[in-house]
Amino acid sequence: MVKALPIMFQGTNSDVGKSVLVTAFCRIFAQDGHKTVPFKSQNMALNSYITVDGKEIGRAQGVQAEAAGIQATTDMNPILIKPNRGNEAQIVVHGKPYKNMEAGVYRKEFFQTGIELIQDSLTVLSENFERMVIEGAGSPAEINLNDRELVNMRVARMADAPVILIGDIEKGGVFASLVGTLQLMEPEDRDRVIGVIINKFRGDVHLLESGLTWFEEYTGKPVLGVIPYLENLNIDAEDSVILHQYTSIPNTEKELDIAVIQYPKISNFTDVDPFFAEPDCHVRFITRAEQVQEPDLVILPGSKNTIEDFLFLRESGIGQIIMELQRKKKSVIFGICGGYQMLGEEIQDPFAIESLHKEIEGLRLLPIRTAITKEKTTVLSNGVLDLYGKSFSVTGYEIHMGKTETTGACQGLIETMGRSEGCKTDDAKVIGTYFHGIFHNDAFREEMLNQIRQAKGLAPIDHRVSFNQLREEAFDRLAVHVRGHVKLDLIEDKMKEFQKRRMTQ
Repeated sequence: MVKALPIMFQGTNSDVGKSVLVTAFCRIFAQDGHKTVPFKSQNMALNSYITVDGKEIGRAQGVQAEAAGIQATTDMNPILIKPNRGNEAQIVVHGKPYKNMEAGVYRKEFFQTGIELIQDSLTVLSENFERMVIEGAGSPAEINLNDRELVNMRVARMADAPVILIGDIEKGGVFASLVGTLQLMEPEDRDRVIGVIINKFRGDVHLLESGLTWFEEYTGKPVLGVIPYLENLNIDAEDSVILHQYTSIPNTEKELDIAVIQYPKISNFTDVDPFFAEPDCHVRFITRAEQVQEPDLVILPGSKNTIEDFLFLRESGIGQIIMELQRKKKSVIFGICGGYQMLGEEIQDPFAIESLHKEIEGLRLLPIRTAITKEKTTVLSNGVLDLYGKSFSVTGYEIHMGKTETTGACQGLIETMGRSEGCKTDDAKVIGTYFHGIFHNDAFREEMLNQIRQAKGLAPIDHRVSFNQLREEAFDRLAVHVRGHVKLDLIEDKMKEFQKRRMTQ
């Protein structure tokens, strides 16, 4: 029976690069011939991933599984928390909705259930893989939460995993955050930390050496690596915490301007990632009406709370500008999932699942009506997309709690599994679909961008990059980068020391 050799990555705070480093080590261990699996016990994210059996997990764990060269399963992320409204979130257990819970109720009532779920998943993965790369969340030094936490040191103890602590030097005060985190740990947890990694370094590493020496002498913990910031990494972001990095200002050096509406409960915004790799596209994230201007393509992405996010569109004035752009035929307007629902005539929530507003008028740009339902659709999808007089084989995934019906003449977008999915106007200026990942289909994306170019009097660009190929190259590039800046041999030795200790107990 296989018993996986574990390693866990925790951080001094959120957004220090835990997900990316777990991805890197999944790739490194897989390259070195180890059957490797990622694991995150509890993930709070609105970017999700659909497994081959139609279950929903955090997107980061799905991407990490891809880096490891394996299919994702719900054991890699048994608990997913999707913030919904106010202090409430949808709790997803092994890929299916469990119930909506407020934070205090979840912490009080779900704790023991969570422990059992985590232990079961750890056992399944440990028995089927050789290496397990575990990701924590936030910080293990949240002393007000540690008595009932389900994602950091308690998981390290359950898996008997050595821990690498990550600090983000880009945020400033990296030595203080590393030392402070270590000092706030219980002694037994501090002993589990085999060293630290300083991430996102920019500049001359020699200027850091005196600090590294001091840190090792002061804490007795080795610095296992200083990893330089890696630009233009085509790997999905975990959640909207990184959206502040994106501009809202047009780039006149790029020929095509793409505006993505960033509402408060934006989800699965990784749908737009392929455009970042296109040489002629500039992608902007929009939060205010004056930022919209006259883009070539407006994307309304997914939403965890369609009605509340639509109210944001209306109250901010962005919705009115989108309707004006449609009247002027200035832009292609493309809605995905929640964004697709917003393009319709009406959105209903009769059971108050997402909002206290039971009915609201949409943008009325497509002849459709949506009702939010108690049942959640999660499925990998494929079909034939018809647009611009051409047909394209496409794949994607659907995650939505809503059923959409047509209210008038509506041209279907995709023929899939014996049904017509999505809707488009005759001039293809307004398009909507439930297919997440639609822009990851290279042939369709190329044609759509070239149609936009043609409307602007620009020559087409043929043979654009394959985004899937770019992702594989990104995994390899990340692995090479991390290998070159961490003490991999020392990490291996520390992991095996823990293994020997387990075997002698």
